[in-house]
Formats: sequence, structure tokens, C-alpha cells
Amino acid sequence: MIEKFNKKDIDAIMQIWKKENIKAHYFISKEYWENNYEYVKKVLPDSEIYVYTNKNKIEGFIGINNNYIEGIFIDTTSQNKGIGTALLNKVKRNKKRLTLNVYKKNKKAISFYKKNAFIIIEEKFDENTNEKEYTMLWEI
Repeated sequence: MIEKFNKKDIDAIMQIWKKENIKAHYFISKEYWENNYEYVKKVLPDSEIYVYTNKNKIEGFIGINNNYIEGIFIDTTSQNKGIGTALLNKVKRNKKRLTLNVYKKNKKAISFYKKNAFIIIEEKFDENTNEKEYTMLWEI
């Protein structure tokens, strides 16, 4: 079930955020994510967040700021079950245009977004991580 984020769930989604960022972004030091944990925990609730729950357990979430997808994070044990697509479709229903940034080395995420009708519109350099990233766009 997809529902709006409840602040009581911040610790659960932050654990998914940290674990999945470290796993998906193996090319960025684990310390980068650990050092940004408290900052993200503070600002994340300012985003529009939807969580996917199954039997009262949060299995994933999506964060949106206006038309920008901050990220989609699915717990490792729940990946490849359509949860990311379901969360993305939930957001697409109310938007005509969405953008996001994804690291060039994150091939799995790029493939996921391409399957969901996103196109690469720009390549740039993230000075915080010293990694190249793509800006991707979806629009009706």
C-alpha cells in the first residue's frame, strides 16, 4: 500500500536511505552517506514523501520536491517486485513533468528510469562526490 509519509516513520526510511545509498553508490565512500545522514534526516520531511508498506513494514519510499525526484529507495529484500514503479506511477499521476539526477555509474537506476520513459537531457559533474551524473526528464 502506498501512503503519505508519517513523521513517526523517519527512522525506518532513513535506514533504507542509508543502506541503499551505500549499496547502489559503491563508487562513493560510505563516509559520505554517513556524514550526510543527519542533514538528510532533518530536511527530508520537507519533501513530499510517499511510502510503500506491506504488513505494516516500510519497504520503500519516494521523495519529491515540486517536479524534482529527490530519490526512490527500495529495501534490498523488496527490490525487483514493482515497488519502485508503483511509487513512481503514484507521483506521475499528479505531474506533467518530472526531473531527477542519477549518477552515471548507477547503471541499474538509469535502466529503471529509462524503462519508465525518462530520457537523459544533460550530463554534469557533482562536486560533492567527484562523480558524473545525468539529469533525466519525464514529461507527458
